[in-house]
Amino acid sequence: MGWVLGVACSRYSRTALNEQLRYRLGVVGAAALFSTGGAAIKACGMSGWQVACFRSGVAAVALALLIPKSRKGWSWRTVAVGLAYAATMILFVLGNKLTTAANTIFLQSTAPLYILALAPFLLKERVKRSDLLMMAAIAGGLALFFVDMEPASASAPDPFSGNLCGAAAGITYAFTLMGLRWLEARAEGSGLSAVVVGNALACVVALPFVAPVGVTTVLDWTMIGYLGIVQIGIAYLLLTYGLQKVPAFEASLIILVEPTLNPVWAWIFQGEVPGALAITGGAIILAASAGKTVVEQRRLKAPS
Repeated sequence: MGWVLGVACSRYSRTALNEQLRYRLGVVGAAALFSTGGAAIKACGMSGWQVACFRSGVAAVALALLIPKSRKGWSWRTVAVGLAYAATMILFVLGNKLTTAANTIFLQSTAPLYILALAPFLLKERVKRSDLLMMAAIAGGLALFFVDMEPASASAPDPFSGNLCGAAAGITYAFTLMGLRWLEARAEGSGLSAVVVGNALACVVALPFVAPVGVTTVLDWTMIGYLGIVQIGIAYLLLTYGLQKVPAFEASLIILVEPTLNPVWAWIFQGEVPGALAITGGAIILAASAGKTVVEQRRLKAPS
């Protein structure tokens, strides 16, 4: 009898372990797909506004079809958060077309700096001493992108303007994250609803700047389809699946795979190599974000 129970428990443990692994792989897969955005945007020969418009239009439809939950709970608050998300989507594409993929994603990753600065006023959250250290680190990393501007290249024709777009995306992404937290706190709609609305708005806002489309190739439209359906649609499907069981702390660390892999894909497919200061600044920003997450987790686990 004991042997039978032992085998049963062993099988149950393996099943539970495999289940946990599947959910974690969902989050890893989402982060990996998100990370391909920079290289895919650069591979598309269309202009930044055209990519932003078509990519978001396809993504809005893909998300609405793939994730039924995203079609529910729309309200004026969903639209407000969607506006911030739409701005982030457009700025991210424009930044990738003008500067390196590494610079764009690292600069967008400065969002925690603005969240910490605005949280006391918008979310009524108190800033801690450890938060100030993180803000200083991210601000230092941000400054490195503008200290010694990299020369223009075929894949990064206007680094300064692209860096400005990336930095602005960091601000709008901060408002997006705070808006998503605001929606969840009010139990009104879901973050996925705001993502669908945001993509639809990005498509509409960018539409006046699309014409003329000019000559396009099969590769251009393939990249648009990939960006909308796979890099956004399927990535969010994997993310929502994984977040059912993966703790927020662990998921936030796994998501750092995106800014880590993003420059790697651009290097492999476009031969794009970011400058030493940009790599240093990006490393500081990512390390500060990861450190903040770890500190917060330890604080939550500490006995009160």
